[in-house]
Amino acid sequence: MPVSLPPALDLSLDLLRCPTCRTRRLHPEGGVLRCPVGHSFDIARHGYASLLTGTRATSGDDAAMVQARDRFLSTGAYAPIRAVGARLAADAVPEQGTVVDVGCGTGYYLAGVLDRLPSARGLGLDTSVRALRSAARAHDRAAAVAWDVFRPFPLADGAADVVLDVFAPRNPTEFQRVLRPTGRLIVVRPTRRHLAELRGQVPAMVTIDPAKEQRLHRTLNPLFEAVVTEQVEYSATLSRLEVLDLVTMTPSARHVSCADLNGDGVLPDQVTVSVLATAYQPR
Repeated sequence: MPVSLPPALDLSLDLLRCPTCRTRRLHPEGGVLRCPVGHSFDIARHGYASLLTGTRATSGDDAAMVQARDRFLSTGAYAPIRAVGARLAADAVPEQGTVVDVGCGTGYYLAGVLDRLPSARGLGLDTSVRALRSAARAHDRAAAVAWDVFRPFPLADGAADVVLDVFAPRNPTEFQRVLRPTGRLIVVRPTRRHLAELRGQVPAMVTIDPAKEQRLHRTLNPLFEAVVTEQVEYSATLSRLEVLDLVTMTPSARHVSCADLNGDGVLPDQVTVSVLATAYQPR
C-alpha cells in the first residue's frame, strides 16, 4: 500500500524542489514525490521524504546515537540551549513563517521553535534516517527530509525566514540562498568550556578547536552580518547513565571505547554546558 503524504510534509511541499532538476516543484503521487519530468523520491513509512540522489552521503547518526540523544534531551539538560535558539528565531519569524533546521537530528530544537511560534511551519534536513524517524514526529508542523547539507539544498530560493543550525555542519552559500532578504540565520555552537569536565576525564572525546570562532567568522562574514550573540552557560548535574548518553549521542561515540567509560568514579556527575548563539542577517 502506498505511503500517504504526512500532514507536515504536505504543509511544506511548496518549499521543496527536485534535487535533480533544481527548479521544478515536487508533487505527491502514489507514495512518492515526483517532479514534472518524472524524477521520483520515496516517502518513508516513518514520515520523512528522502531526496538524496547519486552518491549517498554518510549515514549520519546511527540507532544507538539517536536513542541516546532522545533519552538525554528528554531530561531537559539542554533545555536552556533550546530556549535561546527558539527565542532568537521567534524574533525573526513573521506570524506564518518558515523555519529550516539544517542538521536537525531528532528535531528537538526545531520543535522548540515551533512551540514558540503557533502559526509557523518547520522543515528539518539531515542525513541520518534513524534521526529523521524521530524528527518526522517531533512536531505536528515539522516535516523531515533526508539530505546531505554539504550539497545544494532541495529548496526554493528565499524559502525560509529562519535557518537554524545547532551543533550542525554549515553551508553558508546555501544558507544565504534559501533565506529571505529579511531572514535570519541562527547558529548555536559550543565554547571551549563546553563539557570541559567530561573531556578532562575522557581524553578520547572529540576536542573543540580553539580557532573555531575565528573559522566561523571567516566562513560566514562574506555573506552574513552578526546581529546579536548570546552566551548560555550553566552547570548540569547528571547521573552516570545520562553522562553515558551524552557521550554516546555525539561524534565522540566513534572515538571513545568501552574501557574509557568503565569503572567507578571515572565520569563526572556535573558538567559545564557552554554555548554561543548568534543571529545573523544576510548581507
